[in-house]
This record gives sequence, structure tokens and C-alpha cells, in this order.
Amino acid sequence: MSGLVPPLSKHLRVLRLETVRSKILVFALLVTLIPSGLTAWISYTQNRRALEEKISQELLSSSGQAAREMDVWLKERLYDLRVFASSYEVSENFTRRQAGSRSSQDRLNDYLNSVRDRFGEYEQLVVLDPDGRMVATSSSAQRSTLRLPFDWAKELSTNGSLVGSASWDSTLGKGVLVVAVPVDRGQGRMLGALAARLSLGGAEKGLRAFSPRGGEVNLMTITGTMIASSGENSPDLMRANLNSRSLDRLKSREGRVVTYESLTGSEVVGSLKRVPRARWAVVSEIPADAAFLQIRRFRHVTLLLVTVLLCVVGLIASRLGLLIVRPLERLTRGAAEVAEGDLAVDLPAATGEVGNLTAVFNHMVGRLRQGRQELDAMNERLRQQNEELERLSTSDALTGLHNRRFLTQRMSEELVRSYRHKGTFAVLMADVDEFKKYNDAFGHPAGDEVLKKVAGILLSSTRSVDCTARYGGEEFAVLLTDTTGQVAGEVAERIRARVAGQEFAGRRITLSIGIAEFPEHGQTAEEVISSADEALYEAKRAGRNRVVRSGEKPAKVKGKP
Repeated sequence: MSGLVPPLSKHLRVLRLETVRSKILVFALLVTLIPSGLTAWISYTQNRRALEEKISQELLSSSGQAAREMDVWLKERLYDLRVFASSYEVSENFTRRQAGSRSSQDRLNDYLNSVRDRFGEYEQLVVLDPDGRMVATSSSAQRSTLRLPFDWAKELSTNGSLVGSASWDSTLGKGVLVVAVPVDRGQGRMLGALAARLSLGGAEKGLRAFSPRGGEVNLMTITGTMIASSGENSPDLMRANLNSRSLDRLKSREGRVVTYESLTGSEVVGSLKRVPRARWAVVSEIPADAAFLQIRRFRHVTLLLVTVLLCVVGLIASRLGLLIVRPLERLTRGAAEVAEGDLAVDLPAATGEVGNLTAVFNHMVGRLRQGRQELDAMNERLRQQNEELERLSTSDALTGLHNRRFLTQRMSEELVRSYRHKGTFAVLMADVDEFKKYNDAFGHPAGDEVLKKVAGILLSSTRSVDCTARYGGEEFAVLLTDTTGQVAGEVAERIRARVAGQEFAGRRITLSIGIAEFPEHGQTAEEVISSADEALYEAKRAGRNRVVRSGEKPAKVKGKP
């Protein structure tokens, strides 16, 4: 046993565990770290598994219910068409029309119009003969042509219905779907077909009803072409296609949750479910970042708790070590004074282990004093840097005006205030006329000077409570709080006149200004800005160098034709 002492002492010295205080501290930390770390790891693993299962169940439920809803919706629409097609008005008048009766066509048209008026989802109804020629149509057919696939007759004879392709109708401003059912005379003989242009609004409503929290549900063909979405629907969306790699991954694992690349190129977590009645599929998806946000938060909280626990236990163990070792009482009293904030403590020198601890203690106190001074100085520098960063993040470097981000924030605050107090505010959108030509002719430095001078005029022509910002390029925006459109027009005209009368290098500079007022020209910040922007472009189209209020015709400017 005696031969083991020197090596053990050597290892203790290397680990700096030769003192009682160090041994107590290390023991306490190990006793705390092992069980707490193991418990935290088990808890994290179980909670991560539970959260992943919850996300999977939500996506599977969303895709499954949405697929059933799309199947039921399509089934009901086809059933309605079969009811219309089997009515006496259609079959009898269809037969008479083929026999040459002109009045039967009028009755068919009237019947189709009445059906379209009663059922809002049918944008257009058309009766076709077996050769695809139009026999009768609702009034909407005057504006658009309904087209069926070339093999539509075979499809109707085989399956009893046809689900065509979806497209965006620019006239209606919505997505539509072509469907058709046969018109039978009896004994299985098909006289023709009843086709309809069906609004996808009902499908979009059904998708939104089953959209997962923080995500969306998309309806697409089995080949990946988009049909409708629980989010925003547009012509671009209906022309979009899911990339083949993502589509194959979803189809090969139908009914399971997979990670793939979405239409926008971002990583998402989703599940695919086919629609039985058509060559469609429903995909329910959530952004990967949002899906695993709770898991990351739980991991961070777990690590923080373990760290705090270790720090607390370490401090407690260190304090107990000082109390246990009686020869260190003087050091303990000094430590207590330091703990109370008195950094003027300077213990006398001692010998042995206590002497080493005393020397370290005095050195530590000196470093604390120095550290406090450095910390105070650093905090002051950080405060100044934060103020400067805050200023830079909300201002434009060239003109010194606020930037677009700050303007957006101010408009949001002003919108809330105006809603609460039933007040009003106005927005000016100003653009330097023919600025690109000026830049090309006199150079970018001269253009920058123009922007600075225009910014100065805008700033000096508005109140301190208003928000003047550079919106982008040569475009400026001014938020006039508690201001009506009429007063805003006077301010805008004053700004326009000042700029027109200002001397600039090379040639005269003018402004075109658009005005919009809340709530007259918009209920949201985006709508008000859009109205002001449209008024600005109206001023441009009317000849520039003028002020136009949203919804009003441009007025003539003095001195201009």
C-alpha cells in the first residue's frame, strides 16, 4: 500500500486536489453533475420523442382529414352535376335541340343560368353534344371558353365523370377546375355531356380548416402541379411544381412524416395523402425550424438548468469548505467582507497552506477591484456602442433619415393608436423625377447630393412627431400623424414647390408625390402605403412634378401644361 502513496499524491497535485477545499468542491460537483446530467439527458430524450410524435400525429391527421375533405367536396360537386344532367329540362330540351328546335336551346340556357345563380361554386355550365360542340351555356360562357380533354367522351363512358385540369381564371381572379358528367337518354346511351367550370374556393376553405398550426396544406396533382393551398393562392402558385425529388420522397412514404424541400426551397416537415376520387394528393407541411423550435428550447432550458445547478452547488461546496477548515476562519471573514462588496480587504501574510490561500485571496481581491473598474468602463462603452448600433439600424447612412424598417414599425404603432382613438394619419410617397437620367448625366456623387438635399427639405418641412424616411433608391416616405388628406396635400405641395425651386448641380430637380389617408384609403399599413404608391405612379403618368391624392385625378401644376 505504501508504494501507492507517491503516485496518488502526484496525481492529486496534477489535478490540484491536494487541499480540502478542492476535494470538497470537486466531490460536490461530481455528485451533482452525474445524476443531474443523466436525469436531464433522459428527460430531454423522452420529451424530444414526445414532441416529434406530437408533430407527426398533427401532420398525419391534417393530411388525412384534408384528403377526405377534398374527396367529399369533389364527390358532392360531381353528384350535383349528375342531378342537373339527369333533369328533364336537360335531357328533353337537349333532344329537341338536336332535332332543330331553337326554343329548346333558349330553355336550356335559361335552366343553366338558373342553376349557376343558385349554386355559387359553378362559374360556368355548358352542355356539349357527342362531338364536343356547345349546345347550350350559362351567361358566363360569353366571356370564356370551357375546354375538355380530347378523350373526354371515352373518359365519361368509362368512369361516368371527368375531372379536368385546374387553372387560374384571370377574369374571375380565382382558381377554377373543369369537371363533366354524361347526359344520358336511357339504356346507357350518352347524348352528350354537362361540363362546368368549378370555383376552387370551396376546396381552399376545406384546406384552411385542416391546416396545421404554423404550417399549411397544399392540394396538388399526383405529378406535383399545385392546385390550391390553405395559404395565399395566385397564378404563380398554380403554375408551380414540387421538385421531383421531394415528390418521390413523399409518394414513396405516403402516410408517414418526411423532411423535404418545399416549393420555396426551404426545408419543411410534411406528410402526403392521396385523394381517392382524383389523381390528386394533399400535402400537409410545417417549416422545419418551427417544427423543432420547442425541442431546441427544451434543450437550451435543460442545459441552462444543469449549468445553474452546477454553479449553485459549486458555490455552496466552496463556502462549506471555508467553514469546515478552522485555520481558515480569518480568510473566511475576509471573504465575507468581500462578499458584502468591500474590496478594500487586504489580509496579512501567513505561512503554509493558509499562507498560499491568503496570497491567492489578496491577489483575487486586487483582480476584482481591477475587474470592477474594467467592467464599469466596458459597460459604459457597450452602452455607447448599443446606442450607436440602434441609431444605425433605424437610419439611412446616406441621408440621415429613418430607414424603411423604422418607418414600418412607426406605421404599425400609429395604426394601433389610430384604431384605438379613431384618429387619422396620412402617408406621402415621394419620388425624384428622372433620377436615373440625372445619375447617368452627372454621376453618382452628384446624385447622392441630390438625395441629401431632398432629404433635408423633407425633414425641415415636417414636424418632429412625423416620421420621414428613405423608402428605397430615390423614393422617400413621410408619415404625418394626426393629419387629414387635405392638410397632407398642403404639406406635399409645399415640399414639391421647395424642391422645384432648389438649385441643384446640372439642372432642375422635381418631385412626384402620392398621398393616402387612413382609414379612407386603407385599413392596414400595407394598404395605405399601396394606395399612396399608386397615387405616386399616377402623378408620374400625369407628367411628373405634381401631387396626387389617392382616388383623385391629378391636378395641373402652375407653369406646366
